Amino acid sequence: MPLLALRDVDARYGQVQALRGVSLTVDEGEIVAMLGANGAGKTTTLRAISGTVRRSGTLELDGRSLARTGPEQAARLGVAHVPEGRGTFSELTVWENLRLGAHTRRGPLNDDFQRVLGYFPWLEGRRAQQAGTLSGGEQQMLALARALMQRPRLLLLDEPSLGLAPLVVAEIFRIVRELNEREGAAVLLVEQNARTSLSTAARAYVLEVGAVAYAGTSEELSERDSIRRSYLGY
Repeated sequence: MPLLALRDVDARYGQVQALRGVSLTVDEGEIVAMLGANGAGKTTTLRAISGTVRRSGTLELDGRSLARTGPEQAARLGVAHVPEGRGTFSELTVWENLRLGAHTRRGPLNDDFQRVLGYFPWLEGRRAQQAGTLSGGEQQMLALARALMQRPRLLLLDEPSLGLAPLVVAEIFRIVRELNEREGAAVLLVEQNARTSLSTAARAYVLEVGAVAYAGTSEELSERDSIRRSYLGY
């Protein structure tokens, strides 16, 4: 049984249908990418999973339905969503942001904080710094660190490289791979850089106007000229 299973999922924003029968799976401990043009439905798929958009169809996490869950319930079940644009609370300190990431957990947070410092050691010296004063790359890393405080089974990452320098992007994806290898967290990744996505993920789905157009291993999609030219931009 896959960790995440979507079958025939539709989603709407008012009268606009954004997803049309999307079906996909993510196995335990697997990294899967979603690719496609702007407006293809990638972000909406992540929102459907985390419960921040109206949707219908079958959505299951480890066999348990997500169809009627909201964001907090999804978080309690082990879904952590890092949205596009980082989503840090700029007026709060680094430490306060991290504590918010663990709001669904009980007990002392120090062990979780030390664990997160293993991936982001620079956070130790920034605990009292206001998040809004961090650089763009640091804010993206803080958003990821906040998600890790939740100890997620499934991490939803939406455009983590957006607007960041290549060296920062490389570091973020190194941490994502390390997290996957060390803790076994599954990752569903939306990323504008197709090369980076396919080098990180085992499998990928290509979305077009709210539906899955192609699916396969990263190697298969990379080798198909028609897909590379039409959807991957290289």
